Amino acid sequence: MEKIFERLEKVRKNSPLVHHITNYVTATDCADITKNFGASPVMADAKEEVQEMVALADALVINIGTINTFTFESMKLAGVAANKKGIPVVLDVCGAGSTTFRNEKCRELMKTFRIEVIKGNISEIATIAGFNIKTKGVDASAVEVDKYNLAKKLAEELSAVVVITGAEDVVSNGQDIYSIKNGTNIMGRIVGTGCMAASVIGTFCAVDEDYAMAAASALVCYEIAGENAEKTSDGPGTFKTGLLDKISSLSEISVNKMKKIEKIG
Repeated sequence: MEKIFERLEKVRKNSPLVHHITNYVTATDCADITKNFGASPVMADAKEEVQEMVALADALVINIGTINTFTFESMKLAGVAANKKGIPVVLDVCGAGSTTFRNEKCRELMKTFRIEVIKGNISEIATIAGFNIKTKGVDASAVEVDKYNLAKKLAEELSAVVVITGAEDVVSNGQDIYSIKNGTNIMGRIVGTGCMAASVIGTFCAVDEDYAMAAASALVCYEIAGENAEKTSDGPGTFKTGLLDKISSLSEISVNKMKKIEKIG
């Protein structure tokens, strides 16, 4: 866990290309966050070109937040192409549990190609695990479940890293469980902070094949930047601008001093 900043430095040095098929509400935010971490974002969702774009990429981030029949076909093509190339796929199950269509398409994506990291809030991940949950749009609903056990068991079942975001983030690869307690409540007042988290995870996974620690490191760095941005903000508007500033200026000293991550069990 002492190599968190080294992973950030690797992103900055290698500038990986991160291909997104993402939520159109937050596409600009996801591109900005990826860019300021030191990677190169591309937001291509036309089925006529996604396979070629994936061939150039170092990671693929898929977000079902605004999924429709058009983007769904592109997601399938891109996911299969990513598997063929051997680059990591991050799936943000944004809004899983809110509608039958979304749940069915999410399950179909998971059957169509291999996914290295599945990310969502507690109710979204519980839905993926088979719980009968009704998600409030794309916001988390209360779920009475042990999130450590949920993440570990689902990761084992799917042979993927599972990330549950919230006031405490949980990351598991089916064996190890990591708890991250960085971040700030104001991040929950900004539309798209969850989508941006998926982009950061994809960015770190693009340069590190230990996907559990890559995802955990991504969240630590992202949320430390959020803590720093809150100190100089007047509210959600200035916070959002400050977040990009603090990401681009993250230092080894601040990451090592402020990181709140531990291995559970």
